[in-house]
Amino acid sequence: MDYALIWSLLIATAVMMYVLLDGMDLGVGMLTFFATDDQERNMMTATIEPVWDGNETWLVLGGGGLFAAFPLAYSILMPAFYLPLLFMLAALIFRGVAFEFRHKAVRKPTRLFWNGAFCGGSFVAALSQGIVLGAFIQGVTTEGRAFAGGMFDWLSPFSLLVGASVVVGYVLLGSCWLVLKTEGELYAKSRRWGLTALAGVSVAFALVSMATLSVDLRITERWGFSMTGLDWGTLLPLAPVPLIGLLLTAWLARDLWMVAGEEGSAPNWRPYLLAAGIFLSGYVGLAISLFPWLVPFEYTIWEAAARDNALALMLVGAATMLPIILIYTAYVYRLFWGKVKPGDGYHGP
Repeated sequence: MDYALIWSLLIATAVMMYVLLDGMDLGVGMLTFFATDDQERNMMTATIEPVWDGNETWLVLGGGGLFAAFPLAYSILMPAFYLPLLFMLAALIFRGVAFEFRHKAVRKPTRLFWNGAFCGGSFVAALSQGIVLGAFIQGVTTEGRAFAGGMFDWLSPFSLLVGASVVVGYVLLGSCWLVLKTEGELYAKSRRWGLTALAGVSVAFALVSMATLSVDLRITERWGFSMTGLDWGTLLPLAPVPLIGLLLTAWLARDLWMVAGEEGSAPNWRPYLLAAGIFLSGYVGLAISLFPWLVPFEYTIWEAAARDNALALMLVGAATMLPIILIYTAYVYRLFWGKVKPGDGYHGP
């Protein structure tokens, strides 16, 4: 049994679940900047209040899985991305504090500060995650099975482009989540926010795709491109992945554009699923570009993996815990299904 491959799929699944779930509530956090007043802002945060802590479980699972199953990759990638990861963690912590304190603030300046901290923490966390992804794609410098680059190797035009793209993508997820969970004027605003974010995602999708092809010759060749022409035998089997992404983008634009209640209009749950599908198509495209590299372009998943006996033992624990996490997540989302109303949300002392 190929334990390294199984663990790479588990970690990839955990990361994707984190992006779709916590990316959504980070997007809602950033959108609170555009709320008209505190009542509208409270309705927005009420849509994520029951689930946002649980969403970060997937980040812990992905990071812990990388540490345990692929120690070589962890020992190389963590020093390479120390600063953006510290920014991300600090932003997530500050955002969590702001989420609670914004409800307790009595004076207007204090309330404005904590509202800004919640929105700003969401933005910094999203941007940091995108920068780490961009730096990961462009690869790190290694020597003697250790990171040998500089402190700011992660900072480049490409990583900043990917960071901005992730921010816009999370705003799209947050907008579509608000379409599902709100009604009235906020619902209408969420549809408009979604259309604007979708336009940004479309541009980002094209720019990041083209930029990724220029990162390394092996990625370019993986998709069938070369300086002399196209290898159609390589490109055509892979073409459905970006084409599905384009189709889902057009479908989502149509759903967000149509007025709710019109004949043929979309159910409120569909925009979020379509946005998730767009993210998934990009994720699959990234996997095609980089597999089997876990430390691009130095070590594959097999070269970076722990011993098979350790992977097998840990797999027993993962096989036990993963269904529990999935069941708990599904239960919470099902329990708090439905539209939020004015006055919903935090009711602490």
